[in-house]
Amino acid sequence: MVAPEHLRATMRGLPLTKQLARIEAVGTVESATIEHRITVLTLQSITTRIRFLTRQLAELDPELFRLLRQHPAGPALLAQPGVGPVVAAQLLLSWSHPGRVRNEAAFASLAGVAPLEASSGQRTRHRLNRGGDRALNRALHTVAITKMRCHPETRAYEIKRTAEGKTHRDIRRCLKRTLARKLYRGNGSCHPHQHPPPRQRLSPLDCHNDCASVATATRIRPVVFSDQI
Repeated sequence: MVAPEHLRATMRGLPLTKQLARIEAVGTVESATIEHRITVLTLQSITTRIRFLTRQLAELDPELFRLLRQHPAGPALLAQPGVGPVVAAQLLLSWSHPGRVRNEAAFASLAGVAPLEASSGQRTRHRLNRGGDRALNRALHTVAITKMRCHPETRAYEIKRTAEGKTHRDIRRCLKRTLARKLYRGNGSCHPHQHPPPRQRLSPLDCHNDCASVATATRIRPVVFSDQI
């Protein structure tokens, strides 16, 4: 919190709910400095915004959970350790549609958890992949952190890799790559068993008819392109 020390001291160590209540109770006096009054007003404005967003979350979370339960892959995702409604929704949004993700490696690349080769000469090296869908990467990061805290098997894996000399960051990256593999293989209903049909090449007449239909619907005169040069 960026505020005078006497204000920060009253908030230090308190949970968020008590901090918000204390900020709402803070008053301003005429003798206070302009910096103090502006700071209090700003904090109270932020508190009002937090209250509003909290109410919105309370209203939207049940609707999100209901939508996930109706999705073919929703129940399987929610059954995964560390996967909540928000993470599951992000996974489905990033997946987008059948046929977008060809295989498990493509899904890992989409999530930005597949290392990129950076070999030189006889030395084989890989570097961190900072591309891909960063929202999907953040969702996998959330699952990895949650499992490292609460999941016994993941905790045992972390202890084992730590004994091998791996850092906490290295272990987390390995977990995210493993999660991408498990989530892809575990969601059979999402797999693109049937790829979308190839696009058919339209004749110039079909293109003209389509343009004319759209133009009629939008009350715009179509532009006709001649095939002859």
